[in-house]
Amino acid sequence: MIKIILLTLLAPFLLMNMLGCAPLIIGGAAGALGAYAISKDTVQGDTDKSYDSLWDAVLTVSGMRGTIKYEDGLKGYLEVEAESSKVYIRLIRLTHATTRLRIAARKYHFPNLNLAQDIFVKIMEEVK
Repeated sequence: MIKIILLTLLAPFLLMNMLGCAPLIIGGAAGALGAYAISKDTVQGDTDKSYDSLWDAVLTVSGMRGTIKYEDGLKGYLEVEAESSKVYIRLIRLTHATTRLRIAARKYHFPNLNLAQDIFVKIMEEVK
């Protein structure tokens, strides 16, 4: 009986863990309206900072953290090699005043969510 009750109470947590859900990873980076993990390797958040200042911050932080392999400012896309990981950064204009920042990081084809979170926070701290 105790095993059934314990299993019933733990089942939602086990399911979330198996599905890879992380509803709230970063509570409030500077300038972010909200940041959250959308997959095992991707963090995204919306900000009220301008697209141009956010792009400049992305270039600055990416250059400090690793080697920029591909950059397209018009599409808002950047590929970086940092800490033996491939990092994919994407800026998406949602409205005139809101921009979405999405960062995915993979190390040897495995998710590297810690690096994605760290770069996200550094970019949000750097943006003016």
